[in-house]
Amino acid sequence: MIHACANKWSKTPSEVYFLMTQSDCINSFLVPNFDVLHTQSTSYIVEDITEYLRVRGINV
Repeated sequence: MIHACANKWSKTPSEVYFLMTQSDCINSFLVPNFDVLHTQSTSYIVEDITEYLRVRGINV
């Protein structure tokens, strides 16, 4: 998902990883919801991550 977000947001994977760790997206959103997210398309999950970050004040 880091690479998918990096491609969508025109950022490097390391920049995306920093944003995700800064907002605790990986541990609080992706890992706990893995089973549900695993059934969704990549573009849907990227949009969910974008919204998760936006709610936390991080614009990508």
